[in-house]
Amino acid sequence: MAECGRKALSLLEAARSRYESLQISDDVFGESGDDSSDNPFYSTSGDSDSDNYIAEVGEEEHQPQHHHHHHQKRGDKESGGAGGGNSGAGPPGTLSRSQAEDEGWTEALQDVTVPPYKETYGPAQKMSATATALDFFQLFVPDNCIHNMVTQTNMYAKKFQERFGSDEGWRPVTAQEMKAFLGFVTSTSVHRCESVLSIWSSGFFSNRSIALKMSQARFEKILKYFHIVAFRPSQGSNQGLYKIQPFLDSLQQSFSCTFRPSQTQVLHEPLIDEDPVFITTCTERELRKRKKRKFSLWVRQCTSTGFICQISVHLKEGQGTDGLATLKNKPQLHSLVAKQLCQNISGKNTIIFTGPSITSLSLFTEFSKQDIFCCGLLSTRKSDCTGLPQSMLVCGSTPAQRGQSRVMMKGTMSLISWYNKGHFRFLTNAYSPTKQGLIIKRKSGEIPCPLAVEAFAAHLSYICKYDDKYSKYFIFHKPNKTWQQVFWLSISIAINNAYILYKMSDAYTVKRYSRAQFGERLVRELLDLDDCSPTQ
Repeated sequence: MAECGRKALSLLEAARSRYESLQISDDVFGESGDDSSDNPFYSTSGDSDSDNYIAEVGEEEHQPQHHHHHHQKRGDKESGGAGGGNSGAGPPGTLSRSQAEDEGWTEALQDVTVPPYKETYGPAQKMSATATALDFFQLFVPDNCIHNMVTQTNMYAKKFQERFGSDEGWRPVTAQEMKAFLGFVTSTSVHRCESVLSIWSSGFFSNRSIALKMSQARFEKILKYFHIVAFRPSQGSNQGLYKIQPFLDSLQQSFSCTFRPSQTQVLHEPLIDEDPVFITTCTERELRKRKKRKFSLWVRQCTSTGFICQISVHLKEGQGTDGLATLKNKPQLHSLVAKQLCQNISGKNTIIFTGPSITSLSLFTEFSKQDIFCCGLLSTRKSDCTGLPQSMLVCGSTPAQRGQSRVMMKGTMSLISWYNKGHFRFLTNAYSPTKQGLIIKRKSGEIPCPLAVEAFAAHLSYICKYDDKYSKYFIFHKPNKTWQQVFWLSISIAINNAYILYKMSDAYTVKRYSRAQFGERLVRELLDLDDCSPTQ
């Protein structure tokens, strides 16, 4: 028994050592308390499921019925069924053995080195130890942004009443009221309720501690006329998002000015607008009844902290029920999204991790010319496999051993096929194929793999844990209008980013607020309540 304990401890120490060598910081986004030192990938806590990120998808080939819906969705989204694939002809655009040799693909491996990162990493400005939650939030949503909401809301109310008749209960909104309005809606991220209007009810979801700050009737009037842009512009490249685009542009600028991400970043479509409790407990019928989003949100995210550096929003194409799914399966769209998300990081020697829908030889080659290095998971179903050797993308007739891998190179680009209860394929020019890594699991011990596989698994699992933790703090208010859905989702991202900056500041050493306490304090400061201390 003691021997087993010593072995588990040595595995844990080895895991932590390797994890730190990949330059992932200690759970910056986590809660205060005992679990804030949990290892997001190697799972030092018993209730973490993030360490199953790589193995889980491979196991889906054999045990699909054992996984909850949200795990299947994550596997589909990031891994894209990479563990699948039958022997036979490869995907369209792949090369035969002779064609691959002619194109320069070889099994002779050479060392690859990524130049040093050309950016410093961390917050761009120092916040004082007395900075409040509102101070951090207003790094992204400053007073001038709120004043613009006031102006546009009043303009829209005037235009609406000129067309449809006067509203005797309406009076122009003020900046203080707009802050309170934001506070009421934001409160649904820390106090879940059926509707934001439940705050004023007498039922279970009421919140009397803040309800007296504004009447329900006044809140509903502001909600009715709330706008970011009151009038449609005469021209613009993104007409469908014209009501929210100025705010998104401002938010993006503030993200860039307040934080410098680490060298390693990930491009992905996060599961950040789903209620994790609903997803794990709902029935198939409830899922079918749930309204599908009319937009797709992609982000570039720092894998060392979870800070979302850039967002890209695309409206659903077409009016069919499967429109969003159709949009998600377009590699050309995802390539465009990736280029948009990376347009500000060229020349810095950044390493980006990508899921199957983005990973492609042509995109990675284009990025390499901009000093952007890549490591992506490949799927024969979802990836653009043009120009890749067919022999690396089909399963051989000989059973593979766990941890076994094959590699082919073209210049500095490596195509890796690695087996772990299923075949996983990676394309990278960010990690040397000659260097080995380890996947360290508590139950099965050490699983050998190329270094690129270990890096991908560690960084992506860290982001998965970010999604798991932060999805429960997203604003629960679900308006019908698409631009408002995008707005409140963006506000949620801004609050999460604000908390990351708070945890990296001197203010956190004074009062170590958890994410829930930080959100509660922000609500009270937006409402300008005298006692802004969060409840325990």
